[in-house]
Amino acid sequence: MSIPRDLVVDADAGAGAGRGSGSGAGRYAPSPSGDLHLGNLRTAMLAWLFARSSERRFLMRIEDLDRDRNAGAAAGQLADLVALGVEWDGEPVLQSGRRAAHEAAIARLAEAGLVYECTCTRREILEAPRAPHAPPGAYPGTCRDLSDAERAAARERIAPRAPALRLRVPEGVVPPDFEDLILGGVTGGVDDLVLQRGDGAIAYNLAVVVDDADMGVDQVVRGDDLASSTPRQILLQRLLGLPSPPEIAYAHVPLVLGPEGSRLAKRDGAVTVEDLAAQGIGPDRIRSVLAASLGLAEPGEPIGMAELLERFEPEALPRQAWTWSPEALRLEAP
Repeated sequence: MSIPRDLVVDADAGAGAGRGSGSGAGRYAPSPSGDLHLGNLRTAMLAWLFARSSERRFLMRIEDLDRDRNAGAAAGQLADLVALGVEWDGEPVLQSGRRAAHEAAIARLAEAGLVYECTCTRREILEAPRAPHAPPGAYPGTCRDLSDAERAAARERIAPRAPALRLRVPEGVVPPDFEDLILGGVTGGVDDLVLQRGDGAIAYNLAVVVDDADMGVDQVVRGDDLASSTPRQILLQRLLGLPSPPEIAYAHVPLVLGPEGSRLAKRDGAVTVEDLAAQGIGPDRIRSVLAASLGLAEPGEPIGMAELLERFEPEALPRQAWTWSPEALRLEAP
């Protein structure tokens, strides 16, 4: 990990980070998979505005659980956020340093009989029949009710690979719904989601729930592509006795799309701070363009984060995705 150690909170400190004033907190939680692009930066800006406008602290967490991701990208991501004007309270928390808390949560669920081993491959899950109204990608329950002998045989079949651990959703559970600050009422299905992968990595849905609770986060702002996973997270919150809506506010904000109409990605050209800097486009211009896309500034208008905060009204934010084009970044200030 290339983040300077004085920027990182260890596991014990991270559990209490940001709780001091008791006023709640928002957060931004990037995955260190590479440089942040304009869509990531826009969401970070919105998360900051939501938190500051509601007098919450704003926290930073690096979600580096996935061993396949480039952990070294985190330092560059933080530098880009600072350049944009997005600053946070306290020190960034490394999610990978909180494994003990994640394992403790899984142990609590296991003690309640809510965890079981799963040896299914991705292909087997996709090919298995499932209930007519199951959520997309829902687990069909193949390993849920195996006998001890069947489980032992399944373990032997996949050796040396280890089984994953899944949540046993209690019978009769009604899928949680919630009121989103942007989307309004959201409903979604729940299934026996993965808590820990076969390679030992803690699953996102479990980690994000535990970490937000331990960090005192009561406002979650993120892309609207994650809205469908929120009912699963709310179920975990309730099973673990952690705060859940309405104690936690969710705002799933519209994504940025590329010129072809798909989710913005680096393949769409110069969409990162580094790439744009090579074209003579600096953080001030990027902030201006992103602000204009949110209806918080006129095209080409220079504006700082303090001014954006004065203008910010959540109810006035656009509800549709913004389609990026290179021309937007070349508008001259009046």
